Amino acid sequence: MAAWARWCFRHPLVVLVLWAGALCGLGAVGGTAGADYVHAFSSRGSDSERARDLMAEAFPERGGDTDTMVWKTGTGSVRDAAVRDRIEPALAGIAALKGVGEVAGPYTPGPDAAARISGDGRIAYARITFTRPAGHLPESLVRDVVDTALRAEAPGLRVELGGPAVARTQEPPAGTVEAVGVAAAAVVLFLAFGSLFAMLLPLLTAVCAVGTGLLATMLLSHVTDVPAVAPLLGTLLGLGVGVDYALFIVSRHRGGLLRGLAPEAAAVQALNTAGRAVLFAGGTVCVALAGMLVMNTRFLDGVALTASLTVVLSVLAAVTLLPALFGVLGARVLSRRQRHRLAVAGPDPREPAGLAARWSAYVEKRPRAVGLLALAVAAVLAVPLLSLRLGAADQGEHRASSTRQAYDLLAEGFGPGASGPLNVVVERAGPAGTDGLVERIRATDGVAQVASGPSADSGTSLIQVVPATSPRSAETGVLVDRLRDDVLPDAGAHAHVGGVTAVFEDVAAATAERLPYFVGVIVGLGFLLLLVAFRSLVVPLTAAVTNLIAAAAFFGIMVAVFQWGWGAGVLGAAGDGPVPAVLPVVLLALLLGLATDHQVFLVSRMHEEWMRTGDNARAVRVGLAETGRVVTCAALVVTGVFAAFLLSGDTRGAVAGTVLAAAVALDAFLLRAALVPAAMHLIGRANWWLPPWLDRRVPHLAVEPKETPPPAPEEAGDLAAAALRAATPVPPAVEPAGPAAPAASGPCGEPAARPVPYDPFDACGAPGEAPVPGARGLGPYVVHGFVVTPFGEPIHSVTLTLARQDGRRLDRVSSLVDGSYILAAPAPGVYVLAATAPGYASKARHIMLGNGPLTYDLELVEAVGTGPPGAPDG
Repeated sequence: MAAWARWCFRHPLVVLVLWAGALCGLGAVGGTAGADYVHAFSSRGSDSERARDLMAEAFPERGGDTDTMVWKTGTGSVRDAAVRDRIEPALAGIAALKGVGEVAGPYTPGPDAAARISGDGRIAYARITFTRPAGHLPESLVRDVVDTALRAEAPGLRVELGGPAVARTQEPPAGTVEAVGVAAAAVVLFLAFGSLFAMLLPLLTAVCAVGTGLLATMLLSHVTDVPAVAPLLGTLLGLGVGVDYALFIVSRHRGGLLRGLAPEAAAVQALNTAGRAVLFAGGTVCVALAGMLVMNTRFLDGVALTASLTVVLSVLAAVTLLPALFGVLGARVLSRRQRHRLAVAGPDPREPAGLAARWSAYVEKRPRAVGLLALAVAAVLAVPLLSLRLGAADQGEHRASSTRQAYDLLAEGFGPGASGPLNVVVERAGPAGTDGLVERIRATDGVAQVASGPSADSGTSLIQVVPATSPRSAETGVLVDRLRDDVLPDAGAHAHVGGVTAVFEDVAAATAERLPYFVGVIVGLGFLLLLVAFRSLVVPLTAAVTNLIAAAAFFGIMVAVFQWGWGAGVLGAAGDGPVPAVLPVVLLALLLGLATDHQVFLVSRMHEEWMRTGDNARAVRVGLAETGRVVTCAALVVTGVFAAFLLSGDTRGAVAGTVLAAAVALDAFLLRAALVPAAMHLIGRANWWLPPWLDRRVPHLAVEPKETPPPAPEEAGDLAAAALRAATPVPPAVEPAGPAAPAASGPCGEPAARPVPYDPFDACGAPGEAPVPGARGLGPYVVHGFVVTPFGEPIHSVTLTLARQDGRRLDRVSSLVDGSYILAAPAPGVYVLAATAPGYASKARHIMLGNGPLTYDLELVEAVGTGPPGAPDG
């Protein structure tokens, strides 16, 4: 990644031209080819899909969606001449429109027509069947239908329209949701960075990724099935993860600049650390999205493909476009105040402070309390999961829309099932067989009305069944199963139950059956990715458990809003129906992908510190302090983007966006920032354990940059000699005379075997309260620690030398009575630390200094045939 980042930094114009060329090229091709999105919604191999295929073959004029025109008189009857004189011309005008296959009204002869007038005679309806699905109809045609119908209104005569085609005319202008999402992200980023350029960098990369993703999705729709909702989902996901990834890299780059690195060095460091984490994070999101393929639903297959493409482009923009923009802006990524302070006061050696550091220290001091509280809150939110019911959605969920008004009128005049009739398609049935089947269906419990439809020359006939309950009612699902399992087989009919309500019931059944496999695939593949990334069993296991907790809490929130109605009134939803069938799958894939994203960001910094120090408590503390603020800020950005669904104009979309935004915030603030670090503090060093047999089999693919390996034992002597050449004995430190020093204490006041050196992330005090023993006013590039025996006893008068890898000496000290030492380096990098003492074997190690102090303890063993200084003979 270092060479890649350096090239992009030095050739920004090339990178910018390539991205601009990709956008313009895809835009030109996409504008010419257009899009061919799929609007079919079904489960592969289901009974409702077979019914739809038979209808399309036998009744092509009924192959599209069906909308409803409903009218009601204030006085009199819909049979009155004054009402018919207004309604019949409107129905005739609609039937004459190109694209309308059939209009079935109440004023034609026959018992089926009479059934479209309510018992009190005040409400009637007509079915308008289009020749194509709603998504493929020209918007002008649907508006002509609406305008023609509404012209029939008069004082005392109310007309309403509902259905999938009419609902499309009530959608807000395209781009509203996206614009609000970008605005919300911009506000959060400006508050986080305090710099206009720093705010614009994540937004620019995210917009470039989303733009190329949308244009590529348009072209993919000509090759494979891509649902019409995929662009919107891809856009919101792309904005979320695109800003997320860029935020992580920009924060690391700004940190390097504040510590005195040159812009190029800061960019290389950011890409070589945060950039690697972004690559893994993008992989985890794609894995989560790929889990939707387990559901075996065309709708979800297309969503998974297009959303994964957008994520890949977001990663590519983060690791190419960002370093190029770093090269263009230089130090202007910092705010003016930060640049002025850097010029006047020099590099800032301080480690992160503020709320994130204080919270990190608090979690370290009270991991049990924090972990139990987080678990308790998540458990309470997950309780509604026990009542989860997947089912069909209907137009009754849109309280403020015209489709809801039509739904209410139909329910008032004909019962709640009139808005979601079932289509029973019978193969090779004669008239007598069809009539007998109609009577059997009419006698079935839960059926309000039955009407026999037309018959095709092929022998296929249609029977329309109106349930006594609404489409989202559990009783309607029971009726569908009863027809398929009992009524139709007992009649000896080769028939299939279709219609929108039956489609949703089939998808809900398939979703409920495959949902455990879906969650298992996402969690299992995420576990394997994290196992490879961090070479640990406990870290990926912790992520898997917290992901399951997040999933349970997410389902609990969905049930509380969709089924129990908590907050549904504010969002304009009914709140008394089931959870729409495929919605949990899509949203859960997004949630678990983003959750694993944040887990990678958080643990990668912890793992980096663990590899440097071998101190688990410090690693968790530093990782949470440095990355917690970025993770929570990223969560706020994603939450704002998903909350933009409130302006989508779709009630289900508004509820879904709100639920997902709440779940993302819960995962980031409660699980990643509290439960995960608390658990890692309690587990201790075992967090980083991997069995040797598994270590040999797991491929080496680290999130952090590869460190220089420690020298081989046979090289230690040569390295020590090179580091100590031309050495003169360093006298041991002499303790000044004076009162006896107080007893040493541990980090939180408890007795300790030896003094604890300064820790910038000390859980018991603010940074800067305790000086490093022997500190000489050094900068941030220092290594300090203790020299001890294998039994933990301190060794004094040890000569410690810090040298470059070529042997050039940089600093030398002797360890104090308590074994402590501190050495300084001019800049971050890889150095040789050598230690020698009379009676002990010399030791030399490669160490890597970053932007802060490095704690490194040395253990010396007695040389063969000798003992420690002053040891008695024999």
